[in-house]
Amino acid sequence: MKKVLTTALMAVTVSALALTGCAKKEETKPAASASPAASSAASAAPGNNSGKDFKIGMVTDIGGVNDKSFNQSAWEGLQQLKKQTGANVKNLESKSDADYTPNLNQFVKDGYNLTWGIGFLMGDALKTVATQNPNAKLAIIDNVVEAPNVESVTFSEQEGSYLVGVVAGLTTKTNKIGFVGGIDIPVIKRFEAGFVAGVKAVNPNATIKINYTGAFDKPDLGKAAAATIYNDGADIIFHAAGSTGNGVFNEAKDRAKNGKKVWVIGVDKDQSLEFGDEVTLTSMLKRVDNAVARVSKDVIDNKFQGGKNVTLGLKDDGVGLPETSKKNVTADILKKVDEYKAKIISGEIKVPEKP
Repeated sequence: MKKVLTTALMAVTVSALALTGCAKKEETKPAASASPAASSAASAAPGNNSGKDFKIGMVTDIGGVNDKSFNQSAWEGLQQLKKQTGANVKNLESKSDADYTPNLNQFVKDGYNLTWGIGFLMGDALKTVATQNPNAKLAIIDNVVEAPNVESVTFSEQEGSYLVGVVAGLTTKTNKIGFVGGIDIPVIKRFEAGFVAGVKAVNPNATIKINYTGAFDKPDLGKAAAATIYNDGADIIFHAAGSTGNGVFNEAKDRAKNGKKVWVIGVDKDQSLEFGDEVTLTSMLKRVDNAVARVSKDVIDNKFQGGKNVTLGLKDDGVGLPETSKKNVTADILKKVDEYKAKIISGEIKVPEKP
């Protein structure tokens, strides 16, 4: 059962949470940065102790909590919740898929009020734990687990990826562009499909080289994949590969030191804040932090809705571009981004979910 939040509902939710995490939302200004409603909410409302008696646990996938993108964003959402409500938060890192079930069970057995599984790969393990513990509350990002005690949050990654595809297609000087994915799973295919569609919409002559590394936790594989793509003449690479994507940035920075101008498009967080403006063209923001904080706050407020799936897209400010895009993306291109964003939200453009 899939319910998509309206923009108004998302604004109200964010206002209630008063989140101040890394700026990742879109606004109506050029480059689609943090929305005005979210920005004002982020600086409002002091912290309180409404959650001091609540324990929220988060289990990462194999990318680890310090992956500088997906898992880190989720953890920042819980840290902000702690700051605002006094809730007790903890994370457990999974070194392999064998850790998923025991890590989830540890939080459940320790009486946590909510246990998060972060990532598509945790779907089966979370379903098992939810079935075995019907009185426990669980939630998952990037997968749908059909269970009355689980709330699932997914994103329309293809929509935000389309917009960074527009940026890439209009920015490239070589007409060669790359995409580096982590594991070949539906959520990453949405990134790929949207990106390719966006590039082709504005630059049908561009060629796009696709490389899946098969891992979310191997920066060396990301670096090698990036080297191959750049050597083939590409000047822009979009990655959706967790900490493997850190290697893409490392390769770009090495080339920059040697006087070669190449770009990387980051993912999930505003990765220019980590890797710098010299190589970061823009990023495809995915507001995992806000989603994790919202559902967790619902538990504190006794509003948790098990058996529910929420999908967040452009109209919900669930995906988009950061304000820092204007540092390296021209005003004309950012205007095009806003035009395509409006067409996607209106339904005039239906972005594909599969390549």
